[in-house]
Amino acid sequence: MKNYRLLLVALSALMLAACASQSGSSYSREQTRSEQTVRLGVVESVRNVTIEGTKSGVGAVAGAAVGGIGGSHVGKGKGSTVGTVVGAVLGGVAGHAIEDSTTKKAGLEITVKLENGQLIAVTQEADEQFRPGERVRVVSGGGVTRVTR
Repeated sequence: MKNYRLLLVALSALMLAACASQSGSSYSREQTRSEQTVRLGVVESVRNVTIEGTKSGVGAVAGAAVGGIGGSHVGKGKGSTVGTVVGAVLGGVAGHAIEDSTTKKAGLEITVKLENGQLIAVTQEADEQFRPGERVRVVSGGGVTRVTR
């Protein structure tokens, strides 16, 4: 039972660590101290979207381990083997679903008309609200683009 609890705690920690931010105000370590291009524009439209959860496989593997350990305590002999297999499969499915749902985030698709007339759309976390007609900055660099005020 102690191994089961330890694996459950490890699964929770790994899933929280996998919650990478795609926020308009968050920068990765690699993005700091690098030049970024700033373009100005006006918000044309804003649409609510869902940013999919992480699919790293960590949840499925950890869930399978926990399920296998839990299932191994069912029955004796062949019953224990069957319990281990069934527990591992069910734990893997549950772990995958938990990882996906706990790392899913609310996002915005922001369509911006740049000063040069070009129309672009940027998707990012919904940590700031934007309204049509609002003047914004579009910051790009290192393969990442974000909309800011």
